[in-house]
Amino acid sequence: MQPLRKRETFFIGLMLFALFFGAGNLIFPPFLGQVSGTNYWIAIIGFIITGVGLPVLGVITIALKGSSFESVAKNVHPAFALIFTLILYLSIGPFFGIPRAMNVSFEMGAMPFISDDFHAVTLFIYSIIFFAIVYLLSLRPSQLVKRIGNVITPALLAAIVLLVCGSLWSGFATGGQAPLEEYAASPLTNGILEGYLTMDAIAALAFGLVIVSAVKERGIDNQRDIFRTTSYAGVIAGVGLAVVYTAIGWLGMQSAPTQMFENGSQILTFAANSIFGVTGTWLLGLIVTLACLTTCIGLVTACGQYFQHVFPGVSYRTLCFVTTLISFAVANTGLNTIISVSVPVLVAIYPIAIVLVVLALFDVKIPVRDSHYKGAVLGTAAISVYDGLRELGIEISALQSLFQAFPLYELGLGWIWSAVIGIIIGHFFKKHKRL
Repeated sequence: MQPLRKRETFFIGLMLFALFFGAGNLIFPPFLGQVSGTNYWIAIIGFIITGVGLPVLGVITIALKGSSFESVAKNVHPAFALIFTLILYLSIGPFFGIPRAMNVSFEMGAMPFISDDFHAVTLFIYSIIFFAIVYLLSLRPSQLVKRIGNVITPALLAAIVLLVCGSLWSGFATGGQAPLEEYAASPLTNGILEGYLTMDAIAALAFGLVIVSAVKERGIDNQRDIFRTTSYAGVIAGVGLAVVYTAIGWLGMQSAPTQMFENGSQILTFAANSIFGVTGTWLLGLIVTLACLTTCIGLVTACGQYFQHVFPGVSYRTLCFVTTLISFAVANTGLNTIISVSVPVLVAIYPIAIVLVVLALFDVKIPVRDSHYKGAVLGTAAISVYDGLRELGIEISALQSLFQAFPLYELGLGWIWSAVIGIIIGHFFKKHKRL
């Protein structure tokens, strides 16, 4: 079987770009641009390193294994692999990720035109329509490239280009201001941390399965060709994300001399209104809705495909319906509730997922034993799970004093050192047979 043509790979890459480019991706860069000011170009490089680099590495990891993330996690233990992967998919799927994206779409795409008095009723009606579209477009994964890569992504990109280019000839662009203190001292480091906080590497572990499935459905069954095609698609998506992040971050930098905003959504709303007036509000609503819609379609598809692996007796259609139904129910609890519950869970599992991805990549060239995987996960979890508890307001003074000794702990990166310690300890355990 011949490898896919470049044109097909390109559109698979566009589909992956659209799957990644959801609500969080839209609002992080503008805020980074505002606070980094004249140091924006250094800060955005840092943001791209983690905000783009980690997700692309996640996709490549799944391509290497040719299956779900569970195959990587099995190097720790089969039971851990099943439980952790289920938690991961439930977190980025029906419990948190999908409902959050839908709510952001509603808040930025619909609420500007609706009275707050009808918020609950409108949210209910909007979510019915939104999830009906998501469910219907998720039923045929083989058509995702055609529907998203060939149609929705170009429309999304066109709207973003219109917004950014409009700023060039509208007089909106006025130049950045002096950066905030932390971005004056270390813009690259803070940009890296902001990119890390998008937590897109978790979504990559689900989207990687969608991309591998899309490649296989085109008759590619050779593992080397699957890896090569998926990696190319990941690079295409990564380049697209880097360009768009840079562009909308630049909008945030330009807005700073005019007014300081509390978040990226306010910056984009201000920019759209300043450039195009009421039409700009509609344009921004279109961008947000398309971005969130494609992300939700990808997540429902990924959950349906993975859950079918876990529950082979249940049809893909049924699993997509259940995923969508749960997402609908959770979405109607409201955005603030979803965020307050999701953050502790994501803070706890995100570092573990990153460590597993990094070890799997090293495993290609350097033999990594199961004891290394176990030590790394245990070391990482010791801090990341505690960080999750801290997000819930639970602090243990003894642990707090101990973990504060780790460099970067206060920045949420102390787990890096505990993971390294875990790997070193695991190295001295007897080599076990790889699971």
